[in-house]
Amino acid sequence: MQGIHHAAIVTADVDAAMRFWRDGLGFTELFDHTFTGDWQTLFAAQTDQLRSIFLGDPQNPETGIVELVVLEGSEQAPPKPDRPAFGFFLLSLQRDVDSTLTTLAGLGFDDGVRRIVMPAPGGKRVDMAVLDAPDGVRVELIGPPR
Repeated sequence: MQGIHHAAIVTADVDAAMRFWRDGLGFTELFDHTFTGDWQTLFAAQTDQLRSIFLGDPQNPETGIVELVVLEGSEQAPPKPDRPAFGFFLLSLQRDVDSTLTTLAGLGFDDGVRRIVMPAPGGKRVDMAVLDAPDGVRVELIGPPR
């Protein structure tokens, strides 16, 4: 079956990223391995070592994987624009918004959270929130219709 297998995020701080994605959002570590390869040719990296940490749900692998990547010599990302811009926009996750934000706040990830409630089909409503992961990836949380 064709589909999106995973989204990769280059991280400057593995511990902070693991607290956010694993401890805060509930992903499970599926594997952690350092690969030696020609990353210069493939990614213009400055090293032949790439550490890959796959996070997902082992009970539901079809829901996708977040890969944390460590590549020594990676550069700081440019600042985010103040409004949507062309290119990668966000990673959207289905989660209970209230409990997830409470868990993330307990881990220190509560800066810049934005929340709304949107109408959904059938007269229902959906809680939504957006926040930034430690390495600047915008994450959207979408709750179940209620």
